[in-house]
Amino acid sequence: MRSLAATADSRISLWRRVREYAVPPSMIETATARRHVGDWAGACAAARVDVDLDLRAVARCHGRELAARLRADLRHLAPDLLRWHMPRIAPDGLLRPGLTVSLARYDRAEHDDAEPVHLVARTPPAWADAGQRISLALWVGSRDEGGCPHPHPRPDRRFRLDLHRHLWDARRADELRGRSGAQELASGNAAAMRLDSSWVTLRDWGYAVHRWAAEAALLLRASGRTSGAVAVRLGPRRRLVLDVVPAGTDLRSSAARIIRASRAGGVAGLPVLPDAAAWIAPDLELLRRGRIEVDRLHPLVAAALAAGHPATPASPDPAASSRLVACRGAWHRIGLVNGVLTPLDHDPAEIRREELLAALTGTPLPCLRAIDEAHRRPEFLPDIRARLDHGDTAGALAIVEALLGPNALLPSGELREELENAALRRITYGLFRAGLTGQGPAPCPRDWQPKRDRRSHPRHAIAR
Repeated sequence: MRSLAATADSRISLWRRVREYAVPPSMIETATARRHVGDWAGACAAARVDVDLDLRAVARCHGRELAARLRADLRHLAPDLLRWHMPRIAPDGLLRPGLTVSLARYDRAEHDDAEPVHLVARTPPAWADAGQRISLALWVGSRDEGGCPHPHPRPDRRFRLDLHRHLWDARRADELRGRSGAQELASGNAAAMRLDSSWVTLRDWGYAVHRWAAEAALLLRASGRTSGAVAVRLGPRRRLVLDVVPAGTDLRSSAARIIRASRAGGVAGLPVLPDAAAWIAPDLELLRRGRIEVDRLHPLVAAALAAGHPATPASPDPAASSRLVACRGAWHRIGLVNGVLTPLDHDPAEIRREELLAALTGTPLPCLRAIDEAHRRPEFLPDIRARLDHGDTAGALAIVEALLGPNALLPSGELREELENAALRRITYGLFRAGLTGQGPAPCPRDWQPKRDRRSHPRHAIAR
């Protein structure tokens, strides 16, 4: 019980970090603007989503009707909302690597025996995850598995969004409130299911037990059934089996009961309740626990979960605040002058003498030492590192420029290493996309280190 409770708390912390770094407001604003004018490809580019499909080729291979359905879905795809809801992994909340998620399924009526076509979203393997990019593609059954360079081209049964269009389709985003059971949780009428005689409810651990019956019925209906057993994943080696019995003809009022708890091997062949249905929506949990403000949510999510809730004004950027340094028995200021971090309470001649003294291995002024430390290991380095890990290069560079100025030259240090490593990871991702790395990263000598100049511009370190 304690381990499950700790897992629930760590899950909330993980999603709080994801909401802070993974989908920056600038991405949402740009992607939304492009989507509203019908530019779905531009929206995908703004949300760092690569498009690996051609609508003309789809029309030739699968018919104009299927291509028209696909085009309609792409025009209403909110790629920033998709990124918002994509599966994540601990501890940093990065995208789950090497994953293929089904977004929509298209049956081909003209060919009864033909396999359905899936619109899928894919994430690269962990060694090529620079920029946390997502790719869109079509998957046409087993025939696509041999030639696809992705390590897991088949859509995952556990992570699927074709039954949860409200997590990526702007037309249905308002369904989030009903599908998450927000009203049931607010009224306290959710049923409590117990596991192995435990008196602690699964709902308190973050499981959406109040939605399992309805969601399991939807899962069975997608496979052409109205009742049966559905497996619910509780951990790497733990499963619950639900027996779904429809109440009358309304599948939404179906009832489910736990018929047994089983190890993973005992539920082979049963349909698996997707994670999006098994867990309470993370944004709902964050709101209930007071761990996030409404204005930090995606606008479509906020409209569904917190309509009419007053937004809290955002706090000012800490990087833009003034800085004071204790220097020679007084408090001196350091700030930006002509795009460079500079001591403000020392005349230029004194600064030149102190810089010459430092070049001759002397001890410079505390103001100059503070500036050098800011260039090598700034106070907000963890925030910069988190943004780089989540692919928000523009946000990371904005913080660097606010701290050090747009014309800063970086000496060797932790900040420069982070920027250079981000650039190298982008090269690796490009090689993966081009199919030049095979099924794994390119080998390199053990003692290999990236070449470094003595000083470099931070924006050049990313762009090259």
